[in-house]
Amino acid sequence: MTPPIPATGVTVWHDGNCPLCRREIALMRRLDRRGAITFVDAADTDSICPIDRGALLDRFHASENGTLLSGAAAFAAMWRAIPLLRPLGLLARRPLALRVMERAYRRFLRIRPRLQRLLR
Repeated sequence: MTPPIPATGVTVWHDGNCPLCRREIALMRRLDRRGAITFVDAADTDSICPIDRGALLDRFHASENGTLLSGAAAFAAMWRAIPLLRPLGLLARRPLALRVMERAYRRFLRIRPRLQRLLR
């Protein structure tokens, strides 16, 4: 049985074993001065994951008010919770903008392994 997705707020699952992800999440934690986001290291086997752990580690995932999101939509949810980045997150609510962001995210995923090796 999979655990429930948090019904309120924003929860972000990230790959704590990825040096690139660790840097980005560290920045997001600093920007999240209100503590609006719950950050969960999906690489930690003790963490609770709402879907298969491998799927969580393959793509960025977040929940926003009970809705599980992945890819660019997940980033947008995280950005909406951070006042400085909120305008970008709100822009992603427009279907065309979200499609462009998702396309860019998929391109990023292709080079992610090389970037991870560079940062190790």
